[in-house]
Amino acid sequence: MNHYERIKATLQQHPVDRVPVNLWAHMPEVDQNPKLLARKQIEFAKKYDFDFIKLMPFGLYGVEDYGAEVKYFTKLDHPAVLHRPGITTYQDWNRLQPLSGTYGTYGKQVELANYARDFSKNQFPIVQTIFTPLTNALKLSGDRLLLDIKEHPEAVKYALSVLAETTINFIKENINAGVDGFFFATQTATSNLFTREEYLEFGEPFDKVVLDAFKDKTWFNIAHIHGDHTYFDIVSKYPVQALNWHDRSVSPSLSEARKLTNKTLIGGLHELPYRNKDTGEIEQPSILKSGNPKQILTHVQEAIREVDAKGIIIGPGCVASQSIPEKNIYAIRSAVLGESNITAEFG
Repeated sequence: MNHYERIKATLQQHPVDRVPVNLWAHMPEVDQNPKLLARKQIEFAKKYDFDFIKLMPFGLYGVEDYGAEVKYFTKLDHPAVLHRPGITTYQDWNRLQPLSGTYGTYGKQVELANYARDFSKNQFPIVQTIFTPLTNALKLSGDRLLLDIKEHPEAVKYALSVLAETTINFIKENINAGVDGFFFATQTATSNLFTREEYLEFGEPFDKVVLDAFKDKTWFNIAHIHGDHTYFDIVSKYPVQALNWHDRSVSPSLSEARKLTNKTLIGGLHELPYRNKDTGEIEQPSILKSGNPKQILTHVQEAIREVDAKGIIIGPGCVASQSIPEKNIYAIRSAVLGESNITAEFG
């Protein structure tokens, strides 16, 4: 099977020659150059024979054009961070206006999609990363959003509608660029930030407006549910083909999720460090960084067995570190073939 056939069969719960697998990480040393980022991502996928390309624009691309000031490090494992928010008073929400999908930083990510399609020569399904309106609002304003939702809800709703419209414009340009789907990421579907009622009022309705723009136009769409204490039951019902979340560190597990949904599950790799449950301090780096190839084999095959190797794509719960040893990346890829293959290769 080629990569397209394997992914499509998995999404349809059909038999596959092996479980699909992918690993993605930010590439901050090149992600301000869409041509170079596209080339690096395609080279990475080819080197390890991964099954699709999740485009990796820097995480703040959706808010820079709205006045957020971003600090760049342009080096390994140092993604850009918010230096100064774009929303500093509640009146600022009402000043937002829809942007073209090719405007400014958004336009650079459309270039990324175009370059990736050209460089991949149709070898890999390509998925563009987009963020929910409420997630972009949080990135744009920081903690101010939590206050304004309570004190100035109509101003926030106006801004969310604008952010949704801009995202839809961006989606249309990416579809024109030939992407196969979208990685629809929410970092706000969690009780750590919003009550369930708040998410149903300020999150879900605007999510659905955006989803309507691509749900019937692309075939490989993924909802990413970031964080813990998430509203998994809400997001898992979105009209997408696959779900991705931190299954190794938060509820539900893969086996629990399989009882809740028949969508394809993307996960199984614990990309986060292990923390002390009482203090929250890091006790050990991610197994992907600190483990050996045999441990990676066991780790991956545990995930596959959880769902009887059906309807699963092996991948991280979120972005992985760029510092994963190469032998472990090869081990992740080899592990989907079975224990004998990795034992023979790594001893």
